[in-house]
Amino acid sequence: MGVTVLQPYPLPEGKSGAHIIDQLSKRLLSLGATHAGQFLVDCETYISTPQPHNGSPGRAVHVLHNSEHPASTFSIIDNGTGKQVALVADNSFDLLMSKMTNTFTSKKQTKIESRGARFEYGDFVIKLGSVTMMEHFKGILIEIEYKACVILAYCWEMIREVLQGFLGIAVGKDFPSYFAMQTIMTAMGQQQLHAKHNDIFEPMDTVKQYLEQFTNYRKHVALLGGMGSGPGGPPVHMSPSVVGMGRP
Repeated sequence: MGVTVLQPYPLPEGKSGAHIIDQLSKRLLSLGATHAGQFLVDCETYISTPQPHNGSPGRAVHVLHNSEHPASTFSIIDNGTGKQVALVADNSFDLLMSKMTNTFTSKKQTKIESRGARFEYGDFVIKLGSVTMMEHFKGILIEIEYKACVILAYCWEMIREVLQGFLGIAVGKDFPSYFAMQTIMTAMGQQQLHAKHNDIFEPMDTVKQYLEQFTNYRKHVALLGGMGSGPGGPPVHMSPSVVGMGRP
């Protein structure tokens, strides 16, 4: 695999998610991309029970599946203070979580997924995801993978150009938030800045990006105070010069 980046797509006013995905699909095909099946990424979150009584945040286990890795279950353990531990297991991990009801409870009302069509375009794999939570549409999430590179810093400009070319929106020059400079703790207990965009990309990085985006959608729903049936994605700035939305 190569480097993968996620890009939320802003819904123009008065347009449905199905209409936009159909237009983007036609645009990819017209550029020479080929349809290559379907994909699915889902996330279910379990919270620790009982919750702490002192007001401190409880632990959470985020369990994700990616159809690109059908034999694996990805889990991210969050202690509530921002520290996360990532694990990869086989599918028996799901059975384990279902048996730990005395320790963790599933928040089924926040189960979320992104699914849709998968396209191949030269060295790129592009996925047009319709994000739903409890069967309610929440937004469009684009996944783009550049298979010929494993370090984002070396290929971000190329990925960015491809995104702008078929999405018709401006994509910022800065690295996506997941790859921004991070403060890490060294083995000596000292803090230092770490440039994640220079790291070798791994499958868990794709999963972590999905969790970041899914969390944004969930927060937006929480702010609105209900599930709703309309788009619930986080606000995304859309360039006024959207091109080609009216043509195949």
